[in-house]
Amino acid sequence: MFSTVLVANRGEIALRIARACRELGIRTVAVYSTADLDSAVVRFADEAVHIGHSPSKASYLNAPAIIEAAKLSGAQAIHPGYGFLSEDPDFAEICEGSGITFIGPSPEVIQRLGDKAEARAAMAEAGLPVLPGSIGAVTTAAEAKEIAQQTGYPVILKAVAGGGGRGMAVVRDPDELLVAYRETRAHARAVFGDDRVYLERFIEDARHVEVQILCDRHGAAVHLGERDCSVQRRHQKLIEEAPAPNLPQELRTAMCESAVRGAVAAGYVGAGTFEFVVTPDREFYLMEINCRLQVEHPVTEMLTGIDIVREQILIAAGLPLSMRQEDIAPRGVAMECRVNAEDPARGFAPTPGRLTEFVPPGGPFVRVDTHSYPDWLVGPDYDSLLAKTVVWAPDREQAIARMDRALEEFRVDGHGVRTTIGFLRRTLTRPEFRAGRHTTGLVETMLDAEEGEGGAADGTTAA
Repeated sequence: MFSTVLVANRGEIALRIARACRELGIRTVAVYSTADLDSAVVRFADEAVHIGHSPSKASYLNAPAIIEAAKLSGAQAIHPGYGFLSEDPDFAEICEGSGITFIGPSPEVIQRLGDKAEARAAMAEAGLPVLPGSIGAVTTAAEAKEIAQQTGYPVILKAVAGGGGRGMAVVRDPDELLVAYRETRAHARAVFGDDRVYLERFIEDARHVEVQILCDRHGAAVHLGERDCSVQRRHQKLIEEAPAPNLPQELRTAMCESAVRGAVAAGYVGAGTFEFVVTPDREFYLMEINCRLQVEHPVTEMLTGIDIVREQILIAAGLPLSMRQEDIAPRGVAMECRVNAEDPARGFAPTPGRLTEFVPPGGPFVRVDTHSYPDWLVGPDYDSLLAKTVVWAPDREQAIARMDRALEEFRVDGHGVRTTIGFLRRTLTRPEFRAGRHTTGLVETMLDAEEGEGGAADGTTAA
């Protein structure tokens, strides 16, 4: 087992990882940028190392600084969390070459599955259903046009190196394809340093359902069930729940078994997520594979009682999985709402500012993962996530009621700060959500309706 782990991240996930290490008796090292000097994880960790100025490129994406911090602090392993360097095969390889364990899949697996086009081809070969579209990257606009004609409109262009909901463009009209192709490539080049894109059929009125998997170094692989992540804005999730509502058991089983089969075929080690699109006809297709911990992992933890971060660390240390598939028994319903410092009335624009009040909810079966506190400065340099509110209940109706109560109880205030709390509560009241029949188009439908009504009284600084 490791004696010291460096957490190469910030915010709520850095604190989450440090807590898991503490419970395992592992010494923790936090890294921080200039803006994060007073962050919760810096206060909590056994040691903290400054790695650069506030822009991510100068700090949390600064691989040499992070490796040097690991060496100076005696860390034997690095946990990358999510975002930043978590799916960077070069960073994983640098860790390996420096004699430091990267808590995640091997560099080769990250490279293969992180390339969305290559992953599609590999998973199709493993027998997983993939959406009709290009086999690999589309190299010319003429090729994109030809594939789109064969696939049928609408189509979606995606950056091969994309992630986090960025580098995507839906095209419904052939006349719009050329411009969309050029713009998506330019965006991909600017954001990811890789202008390759691929094309696939875009499913209208789809659901986004993902499967959590765990694999050890000894050939064992399990799934922890599925999560529904259909409530999204700009392809980024707002509400997640498990189990996914209104899915036939045979579809649920087939999806989970496909994820395990794909993970084994890829030689996957660690925690990962297979993301699927579910059509109105209840067919499912693989979208992508995330080679890291997901933001929404607490949903599955609440449902199964399994500490996914703990398992990640034990797997990386070479230990076998602590459970078999038959040992995993999901119970009840869990739901997560992301409370962001954003203004839904202005297209979810970030609203940085200093928090004057921050009082998260409590009560039975309520979990809040957060790094925020009164007087914390929500800066403009990083993600706007303030907290993840997670609830569990015996059934979905009670879970929705408990989540609404928890959000109502949440108190957040600060000069210029707006939150998503009001919008989340309105989402919980939507008939299609309450019936579990919502799709990825729900948020857009709500925004259109509220704009037609002259805008909702949202953007509140408190619940």
